[in-house]
Amino acid sequence: MEENSHYGEELKLIRSIISKTELVETIKWSAPTYTLNRKNVVGFSASKNHFGLWFFNGVFLKDKHNLLINAQENNTIALRQMRFTHKDQINEATLLEYIKEATENQLLGKEIKPT
Repeated sequence: MEENSHYGEELKLIRSIISKTELVETIKWSAPTYTLNRKNVVGFSASKNHFGLWFFNGVFLKDKHNLLINAQENNTIALRQMRFTHKDQINEATLLEYIKEATENQLLGKEIKPT
């Protein structure tokens, strides 16, 4: 994430929020990825124009705040992203709400396996 250091403070904030959950941090695909029982739940990263989280089985999230997008329509089935461009867009309570729901869905076994 060094090449995206312009989002360093924002990524530290996201990491601190996720650290309040029961998820275990690991590195996959060169990015922090959080797991439950060794199953991927959520990860985060930054690109040139935005930073955010991705939910591996986000298709099952209720998305009552309308924050999730499918980054690759017709290619991505389960993955959903939450994108930000500014630190002030991060609402801790809302992120924890989505992460909690994603964790509960994982515990329930809700997942779409890659084909």
